[in-house]
Amino acid sequence: MIKLLRYPELNEFWEKHFGKIYEATNVFVKVPSKSIKSERSGDIIVSAHLDSKSQTFKTIWRVIFSRSWLFGDIGLLILYTFFLVDYHNLVNFKPFLIIIELGIIISTFLIILSNIYLLFLKTENKSPGSLDNASGMAIVFELGSFFRRNPLENYNLWFCQFSAEERGTMGSRNFLDVYENEFLTDSNFQFNFDMVSISESKRNQVEYIKSYGILPRKKISSKISKYVHKAATEENIKLHSFHVSVGAHTDSLPFHLRKFNSIDFTTYAAAKFTHSENDTPEKVDPQILLETCLIALKSILFLDKDFNKLSNN
Repeated sequence: MIKLLRYPELNEFWEKHFGKIYEATNVFVKVPSKSIKSERSGDIIVSAHLDSKSQTFKTIWRVIFSRSWLFGDIGLLILYTFFLVDYHNLVNFKPFLIIIELGIIISTFLIILSNIYLLFLKTENKSPGSLDNASGMAIVFELGSFFRRNPLENYNLWFCQFSAEERGTMGSRNFLDVYENEFLTDSNFQFNFDMVSISESKRNQVEYIKSYGILPRKKISSKISKYVHKAATEENIKLHSFHVSVGAHTDSLPFHLRKFNSIDFTTYAAAKFTHSENDTPEKVDPQILLETCLIALKSILFLDKDFNKLSNN
């Protein structure tokens, strides 16, 4: 199953046994660098995704139940290990045995509940997709408009609207499958924008994902983040970051897996409305989009200035 799910778009098994096959298209443009031949330039990908979806339950609940499933599994494994390794001593110490048994029951309940939830998590296409992801698309268009008139000296710029992100980041994976051989790993950067701002929340702010995983927490975007914070300071914009343990994939994932430098601008609180019929235009805050644009624009200019320092080859 894991092997089949890894690249579902390339496997006839799904077409033969499940549902229908749909065609999707990435939309992108390349702005070549001014001073260096294209094949020797660095590459900066500025991306968002153009598809949307709604689902039975809000995204925030999907994240909560995914975490419950994961931590329930970890808890069950630890408790059963205690139970099996030290069973004889536990029998003689009843209070501790009761605690472990309760822990096993609670963990099992969380896993069952999470699986029932995920069984009924169906997707449709009723969401207007304003936060997820017209907000990101707007930023890509705005940056593309600026850099079309002002290309970089040392980097090719790719302005991408990826498709099929909501179906397992298929669009961005396809993009890399086709163009990865044109990129130099140490001279390639991605700025990805996904559900930026949330006007109806106190946490309506410019945010990016700084790390993921449980233990150890893996830092992402470390090479870009220093430029992003420098840009935010110069523009006098408050910049926040957060950790994601499990439950969210964006179009940066294929880039991370292939060891490229990538950063995700996304507003965590927006998950309250995304993937639902309530993902409507008034939820998007133009001021936060503007601030995100300014930070990204200045960061890209900083990268261009430091091209020789950043490139090993």
